Amino acid sequence: MNLNAKPSELVAVVGNIDPDANGAATYTTGWVSMRDWHAVLAVVQAGDLGASATIDAKLEQATDGSGTGAKDVTGKAITQLTKAGSDDNKQALINCRADELDGDGGFSYVRLSVTVGTAACDSGAVLLGVNPTHGPASDYDASSVDEIV
Repeated sequence: MNLNAKPSELVAVVGNIDPDANGAATYTTGWVSMRDWHAVLAVVQAGDLGASATIDAKLEQATDGSGTGAKDVTGKAITQLTKAGSDDNKQALINCRADELDGDGGFSYVRLSVTVGTAACDSGAVLLGVNPTHGPASDYDASSVDEIV
């Protein structure tokens, strides 16, 4: 680990689900090539949950950037966040190393999927690429990243 490296050289925003009052639906990031990363970290954010609202989140894997053969990454789903469980204004994290994908099956792409159930709620998520395989992480930032200071 390079102690002189800036955090933005080690971690990049590679996908996001904009924070909003999201209705009951499934929201996903784009597909991210794990050939560029040693790991990803998904940060799921629940704001004020609507009456009886739920939030589920998981990582999915595919064999290419268009989502061919998409399937869940084993063991990479959060415990459901719920209004009844007092999960307003909480976060959940999902860690995933590149070697946790089904490499033998040719799976090398990952995305975050967040499902809001029953009622609208404030929510959002960020998918971070961690420890790039080449160059600084900021070279891979999503186009939505406006500034690095």
